Amino acid sequence: MKLLGPVLNLKHPQSVRSRIPGLTLVEVMIVLALIGVLAAIAMPMYANYRERINRSTAIQDIKILQLLITDHATTGGSFPASLAEVGNGGKLDPWGRAYRYVDLSSVHGHGQARKNRQLNPINSDFDLFSLGKDGVFKPQLTQKDSLDDIVRAQDGAFVGLAADFSQ
Repeated sequence: MKLLGPVLNLKHPQSVRSRIPGLTLVEVMIVLALIGVLAAIAMPMYANYRERINRSTAIQDIKILQLLITDHATTGGSFPASLAEVGNGGKLDPWGRAYRYVDLSSVHGHGQARKNRQLNPINSDFDLFSLGKDGVFKPQLTQKDSLDDIVRAQDGAFVGLAADFSQ
């Protein structure tokens, strides 16, 4: 049997376009949107984690400074006039500010002392604290500007976040 005419070639390059492997614009946009959503979820969680680390670091620093101050008072007979006398060496809190220290035994009255809700001094010997994340403080711990401060209270029985101090 003889074929009549040429055999048809079904794969003409003009009629059927071959697809190049890769992503379409829609697929790329979906991937970018998913990455954006994941980043929006992860960033606040990371910021909260960093803030907890900064608070823990400040608490540990204040506990160490407290020991150095009480040791100085025990061996020297009085509290130091500044943190430089106990070898602080200009150490900064995790937010980049100097720790605050006030020798309450050399101050007459309670004007410079940090105070609780009832306006009673939270320490009788010395105040030692970090200004916290916002870098602002008020003498009374329950005021908004002081809630993020890391404080030493009850003559060293409490060291932590001012918002957690309840007295």
